[in-house]
Amino acid sequence: MHIFEQGSGHKTWIKICGITNLEDARNAVSLGVDALGFVFASSPRRVEPSVAREIIRHLSKPLLNVGVFVNQDISEVEKIAAECGLNALQLHGDEAPEYCERFSFSIIKAIRIKGLESLKEMERFPQATLLLDTFQPMQVGGTGISFPWAIALKAKERRNFILSGGLNPGNVREAVQLVKPFGVDVSSGVESMPAKKELSRMVEFVREVKKADENAG
Repeated sequence: MHIFEQGSGHKTWIKICGITNLEDARNAVSLGVDALGFVFASSPRRVEPSVAREIIRHLSKPLLNVGVFVNQDISEVEKIAAECGLNALQLHGDEAPEYCERFSFSIIKAIRIKGLESLKEMERFPQATLLLDTFQPMQVGGTGISFPWAIALKAKERRNFILSGGLNPGNVREAVQLVKPFGVDVSSGVESMPAKKELSRMVEFVREVKKADENAG
């Protein structure tokens, strides 16, 4: 199932990624976000499955708990997903369509944007929800760097997606108003330091998305 089909009404779907502790998770949930992201690949925001399981177990209300993986063995992904109680997978590496189709979970497939030529990748994953992120050769996700939104507008002509890459409270309203993506995904843009979210920045980020939605009618 596409994440889109799970519905967010007329509002922009919001995911806070790189959650590593219960305090940040609870703060995000209290703001009404739609999804939390837990990184199980090499990253400053990597979280142990046992920690993610306890965070998810102690959340006050159900939402989409997304595990982020990069080119990992299918058996490892399935084991972590079952252990933690994940209900969606975000595949952020060079995974092939056949790999993505092996899972029974909702799949978010990241397309790392170098330029317009990267949009050809969108056609390879018809069954997945797409997330567009900025390509950085030495870092997969959480770069804090935006790609040109003109490319996102071109992508929108093909199909809808989750917008990521360099979003923060200062630019997300403009991004949502311009691109009108299905959803937005933020990690470093709401942090006080890598792996530690700042509540005031999360509050401001969610507020700015809601303002963009209100302006859109």
